[in-house]
Amino acid sequence: MKVLANDGLAASGVKALEAAGFEVDLTTVPQDQLVNHINANEISVLLVRSATKVRTDIIDGCPSIKIIGRGGVGMDNIDVEYARGKGISVINTPAASSHSVAELVFAHLFGMVRFLHESNRNMPLEGDSKFKDLKKAYAKGVELKGKTLGVIGFGRIGQATAKIGLGLGMNVIAFDPFIDNVNLELEFFDGQSLFFEINTISKEEVLKQADFISLHVPAQDEYVISKKEFEMMKNSACLVNAARGGVIDEVALVAALANGQIAKAALDVFENEPTPEIQLLMNPDLSLTPHIGAATGEAQDRIGTELASQIIEILS
Repeated sequence: MKVLANDGLAASGVKALEAAGFEVDLTTVPQDQLVNHINANEISVLLVRSATKVRTDIIDGCPSIKIIGRGGVGMDNIDVEYARGKGISVINTPAASSHSVAELVFAHLFGMVRFLHESNRNMPLEGDSKFKDLKKAYAKGVELKGKTLGVIGFGRIGQATAKIGLGLGMNVIAFDPFIDNVNLELEFFDGQSLFFEINTISKEEVLKQADFISLHVPAQDEYVISKKEFEMMKNSACLVNAARGGVIDEVALVAALANGQIAKAALDVFENEPTPEIQLLMNPDLSLTPHIGAATGEAQDRIGTELASQIIEILS
């Protein structure tokens, strides 16, 4: 059987699949050529990440497909129920990238509170001529320790983010409409563990109390954070979105930064990918990355291995 990993697959996954007798195709096929490529090569398994969209045209047009796999958590780029209704197995790897995404959240947070996103722009340009001015400009950093981290969406990635915050000595509060209570286990290098019980509170209370807010929600029909939510936040608050583009109203975000309703924000995902709005790209109060939450070697190895294991189990 043939597997098309259209958005790539880690060597660990390729090796496991080939050892089980599968042929792995790592060609990146353009969206409008997918149906022809799948049919011409009799592809049984289509693996994607966030770039490739698997809609009804592919599902209906490719009768050889038995499995659609998403390397990651959210499956909003796949018509999941439609595919399952046609007898196709749809799989993903919900836990594999959690820690990598959580670490990126804190990379942004550390960068923002110490002005690294600005300093790394300006030091190459003016570090030799305005060193003292830059030193003064970036001399009002704050520590994360002792501050309140608000997590909106308390699933696997939200909990992984909370664990890092707890490890830093932060007070963690959370909102999730489907979760009331979580007993988080913090595991340390020497085998010791500590448990922290987190009782979720309302979204409004998280917005009002948090010094730093991290979003970990699936794609929504409406914005999770828009003008009304920005008005609830502290003027000193920092917001991070490493979840999905479209859950923050980007127009309202730019206005909230300009009006001083919040201090800074970080985006790893955007409403218009792969062409984010220029007012976001040029905004000095934004820390930006190009949708790399799960882009670590460790996460990709876990994703590849988990996808391979599921495929082998389903088709063996």
